[in-house]
Amino acid sequence: MQFILNDELIDDNTLPSDFTALRYLREKRGLTGTKEGCGSGDCGACTLLVGALEDGELRYSTLNSCITPIQSLAGKHIVSVEYLSKAGELHPAQQAMVTHHGSQCGFCTPGFVLSLAGLYENAQRAEQSIDREAVCDAISGNLCRCTGYRPIIDAGLSMSDMASSVEPFTELMSQNNQVKTQLESLQKEPKHSRNYLQPTDLEQLAQALKANPAATLIAGGTDLMLENTQRYRDFDTLIDVSCVAELKQLHVAETTLTIGASVTYSELEAFSKTQYPQMNALLSRIASRQIRNRGTIGGNVANASPIADLPPLLLAFDADIQLLKNDGSTRAVNIADFYLGYKQTQLAKDEMIASFDVSLDKLAQFHRFYKVSKRMEDDISSAMLAVRFAVDNGELTDVRLAFGGMAATPIRGRKAEAALTGKRINDEHALNQAIEALRSELTPMSDMRASAAYRLDMACNLIRKAWLELNGTDVVTFSGHAVSDSILSTGLEASTHA
Repeated sequence: MQFILNDELIDDNTLPSDFTALRYLREKRGLTGTKEGCGSGDCGACTLLVGALEDGELRYSTLNSCITPIQSLAGKHIVSVEYLSKAGELHPAQQAMVTHHGSQCGFCTPGFVLSLAGLYENAQRAEQSIDREAVCDAISGNLCRCTGYRPIIDAGLSMSDMASSVEPFTELMSQNNQVKTQLESLQKEPKHSRNYLQPTDLEQLAQALKANPAATLIAGGTDLMLENTQRYRDFDTLIDVSCVAELKQLHVAETTLTIGASVTYSELEAFSKTQYPQMNALLSRIASRQIRNRGTIGGNVANASPIADLPPLLLAFDADIQLLKNDGSTRAVNIADFYLGYKQTQLAKDEMIASFDVSLDKLAQFHRFYKVSKRMEDDISSAMLAVRFAVDNGELTDVRLAFGGMAATPIRGRKAEAALTGKRINDEHALNQAIEALRSELTPMSDMRASAAYRLDMACNLIRKAWLELNGTDVVTFSGHAVSDSILSTGLEASTHA
């Protein structure tokens, strides 16, 4: 296993497969600027910047080192907070935090600084300005308990001014030719170690599975690694499928959008930004930027959590799931048949999800995705609705109402769908019938996030909201981080937003 840590080339094959990047930095390298807060990828105190070569360009992204196996970062450039300050000069992100008093106890500060540094580096490389929404997105996975976010946001917005008002800090990390050259050399080296395998195609994956039948598969590991950090489970051999080219496909064919199982949330988010803005808006509400940079679409579905956000989306589009056996054979299962019960799926022990196929015709129909949660980011749904309406000459010819967070599995409101199908799009009587039908068929659960009554009321209101949007009503909704200053200062407008 080889990677670059700050400005040092590391070659180490002595580590357990599940040894986290956080532990490696603190215990093996003495780099204690990276902090452990939650140990579950929720607080961002352990944030790292990681650079990888993509089409010859060096791009950096953030991740939670507490749930990232260090061996998964083979062939990459790992940047800890200690790397940012050189020869007594502060990085613009650090200087901005100092200038705007963005730190009190300081425990969370290294994570915030690296999240802001990543934003600064990527914005400068792309010659883009940094606005409030970009700053809030960058720090969406960083929690602060004492400073308050306003000075931190102010710091993020002033980074470019810091860089232009002082002697240039250093060349952008993405323009560091020495790092690029080293990473190009590392790409030619095998990433395998004795207990952590990183196949790059299906042939190598088949060989790895054959040689290690008891191995555990890992992709982003944002859920799997909690078994290690929270339940103290030790893994033996891990096979990392995140680099398998065939599982990374993301393309539009003649009739179908194909999404590979190892595509990350961030990759799908970038892909959908212009083509599928409603999908993009939902993805921006999932977890945090650090998690979206690691978590995969296949992992979200295979994990079979009843509050996962992507299964309702796929259910609304009647997506087909391509399953891949260890022997290379495949079979297709519709998303409606995939879930068998709580945490139970059609996946056999020798199978994995390879990809998802979504009809372009259905993607072209009216669709909306609504997520209700207590926080805008880094939070789990209290209720989730994915809706699709097919319309022909003002009549609803096909209706999908798919819910998450309502039952042991993602479910459809079939009686409500039937009440709307065949009706005019502006038939409010049909809408009311659908809502009554939904009340009779849904039996939501109660937990710490919401009561059953709240979930049912919210489900009914979200259907009405979708119907209003279908009929051209401009329904105000939060879909990002760009809230007005008046909301932040007085809260008077907050009640107008759903």
